[in-house]
Amino acid sequence: MTNRFRWLQQVTEGLLVGAVLALTGCASHQNAPSGDASVERAQFSVERNLQFSPPDWPQALFADLYLPDRTVSPVVLLVHGGGWERRSRDDMDWIAEELAIHGFAVMNIDYRFAPDHTFPAQLHDLQIARSWLNRNADRYQLDASAVSGFGFSSGAHLVTLLAVVASSDSELNQPFGGPDTRLRAVVAGGLPADLTAFDSGPLLRQFLGGEQQEIPGVYRDASPITHVTRQTPPVFLFHGAMDALVPFSQAERFQQALAAHDIDNELFKMHLRGHITSFLTAGDAVDEAIQFLVRQGTREGTGASRSEGRAGG
Repeated sequence: MTNRFRWLQQVTEGLLVGAVLALTGCASHQNAPSGDASVERAQFSVERNLQFSPPDWPQALFADLYLPDRTVSPVVLLVHGGGWERRSRDDMDWIAEELAIHGFAVMNIDYRFAPDHTFPAQLHDLQIARSWLNRNADRYQLDASAVSGFGFSSGAHLVTLLAVVASSDSELNQPFGGPDTRLRAVVAGGLPADLTAFDSGPLLRQFLGGEQQEIPGVYRDASPITHVTRQTPPVFLFHGAMDALVPFSQAERFQQALAAHDIDNELFKMHLRGHITSFLTAGDAVDEAIQFLVRQGTREGTGASRSEGRAGG
């Protein structure tokens, strides 16, 4: 029985690996460029458990800082998912490593969780993380003028909200945001862009502090799509086509809002994948996202002028 169990286990694992490999190659890329950017690979070091929150912050917050072995690196602010209530920055370690290998310094951060802390507490956490990068740029040889954001799920929501708010005149810039917290570009996976489109489920209720009919303004203000302007930075979206938690229509609607304001954007549609599997099999999406971030560092000006795409799978 033991040998049979091991055989069944090996077969199951083989099927799972095969399924994952098949999925990674099945995607379409809207507004994809015609060629890849050239990137020199770098060695990197990691400084772990750096406290970036002020001493009087309601909760001590920490980050891991990935530092490529080169002078003055562009930076990516990396934000994990978990429904605004759980998980940790450890989930994003593999993405941080990929970014660092390609020459980006990475600040992989904590943030406060609901229901103990409700919106906009989490946005404030990202704003102070972005400000920390400004203050510590010289110490760690960071290019504070070239900070992008990267997040998945609730992390994508928060980092996208940081970007669109900082590039607008929203009241959410007070008291910790503003122009100094702007991002050069954003990568958002599984993005809930319009929270008003969801029923008031438990995750949203505890994150925003109530039902939508009770606090419609909060649901609207917490939605990145509300704050898109012509000053919004370029955005790379990746999303599972079969996502039942955050429907693919969320990515489509956000892309439409970006295009309406002439914002450079790309959408990497991951076929046959839901919310979690689009993260677990995100290798190709991360590769394309890194290419996107590299291009933003070399491009002069922005604009959603490309309409051709490519597909695979």
